[in-house]
Amino acid sequence: MTTAVLVIESVVLVLLTVLVAGLLRSHAEILRRLHALGSGLDTEVASSTSVPIDLRADASASFAPAADLVGAGLRDDALRVAVLGARHRTLLAFLSSGCLTCRGFWDAFADPPALDLPDDIRLVVVTKDAEDESISALRKLAPPGLPVVMSNAAWTDYRVPGSPYFVLVDGPAGRVRGEGTGSDWEQVKNLLRQAADDASDDGREARIDRELLAYGIAPGDPSLYRTAEQIAADQVAEESRT
Repeated sequence: MTTAVLVIESVVLVLLTVLVAGLLRSHAEILRRLHALGSGLDTEVASSTSVPIDLRADASASFAPAADLVGAGLRDDALRVAVLGARHRTLLAFLSSGCLTCRGFWDAFADPPALDLPDDIRLVVVTKDAEDESISALRKLAPPGLPVVMSNAAWTDYRVPGSPYFVLVDGPAGRVRGEGTGSDWEQVKNLLRQAADDASDDGREARIDRELLAYGIAPGDPSLYRTAEQIAADQVAEESRT
């Protein structure tokens, strides 16, 4: 009797093991297909308000080269959006029809004035190719007048890990100035504002450098490293001579 019970328990254990393994394989396949549809970042972004990659410009960074967008529109038309050499910056929003977090961005883009984008930034949405998206869903999500390009090539060119994802491109320089993700538009907009502040600081530093050079003061000049005591002593000496 004991032997029969052990045999039955062993059979049940084997069946449970096979069932669990099958469920794990099914779950892994579901995750793989969701990632292939461009929703690889969706779960992470939805569960966290952090921004893992900074959109701010950094003059000392080595930025990747940008690429023009070549793909299809939502009406079966061929599209090419020039990014390289454009006189403005371009904010590429990589979204998907199957990404839950993306819905908030689609809704935000329906009200362009509320986006509060700088005048020199053009917004373009990039999705994957038609076979990886729901065209009917994209047509409902995309607000009128918003450029939408379906292009797997663009996702590859900009090494996009998933959606939603944003890439800021400097048109005149033809290079990426920053990239990252966020849980909502307000978060992305704050990063754009920081990028503008950083650019202003870089311009101010360049102007100061030019003015110093005009007076013969080059980088590394000893006068740039004088202490407060030295400056005060020089002022006293100057006053005594006068």
